[in-house]
Amino acid sequence: MKYLLLPIITFLGYSLYHNKDYKTYNTDDFKVIETNVTHWKELSTTIWEIKVKGKAGATTPQPAGQLHNAPVLGYVFPTTLQPNDVGFSHTEGIVALALTSHPDFDDTPLWDENLDNNYNNDGVVWHPHWVVLQKDDRVKGGLSVKQFQKGDPSVKLPPTNPGMPMFMDSPGFQVITEGNTIKVVIPDYRINYKTNFKFDAVTAFMQVNTMQNDLPMLGVYEVYSVLSKDLSLPNKVQLK
Repeated sequence: MKYLLLPIITFLGYSLYHNKDYKTYNTDDFKVIETNVTHWKELSTTIWEIKVKGKAGATTPQPAGQLHNAPVLGYVFPTTLQPNDVGFSHTEGIVALALTSHPDFDDTPLWDENLDNNYNNDGVVWHPHWVVLQKDDRVKGGLSVKQFQKGDPSVKLPPTNPGMPMFMDSPGFQVITEGNTIKVVIPDYRINYKTNFKFDAVTAFMQVNTMQNDLPMLGVYEVYSVLSKDLSLPNKVQLK
C-alpha cells in the first residue's frame, strides 16, 4: 500500500491544473496540523477529525459551470481499511474517506444536506465519500478514484453509491465544521466494526473529467498538505 501512495508525494509542488485557480486554495484552510479518529465504545461510533491552521471548511471551490473540469476540494483520510469493510467488493487500492465540496454537481442523491427539500443542489456542502484510490500516472497528483467497466458483474457497491462507474459511495455521514476542525461521525457497523486501522490526513484538489479518454474520471491534481509528510499512515484509532 505504501508504494501506491508514494507517487502523490513525488509530485508535490508541481503546477498541475490547467486552470490556475487551484493555487488560490493553497491557504491555511488546507494546512493540516492534526488528525484523530476516536472510538466511543458506549456509542459504537468513531469520530474522525482533521484540524487545520486556518478555518476548516471555510473555503469551497469556485464553480466551473459544467461537470467536465469541475473542481473538487477535499479533506481526505487514507486508511488501511479494506474495500469490503465499507461495502465494496474486493479490489486493489487504498480505501479513503474524503470530505468534499464541489458546487457544479450533486453526487449524494439520497441526502438533502442544505435542507431545502431539493436533493440535487447541495454538492457545495461538505459531505463524505468512501473511495478506493489507485496509482495513476495520467495525472500528476499520482492518484485517481478507481474506475470499472459499467455493468461489470464482479463489482459490488453499497446501495448508497451515486451511480458512477467508480469505487465511490455517498454514505451520508454527518460532517461538522467548527473553527479549525472538520469532523465526521461514523457508526461502527458502517466500517465492519474495525477499530484497529491506521490512517493519515491529506488535503487535495481534484477534478472531474467527462470528455478525455486519456484521463481519469476523478483525479488528484494538487496536494496541499500531508500530515505525515510521507503518507506512511502512522496514526492509530484512539479509544475513548
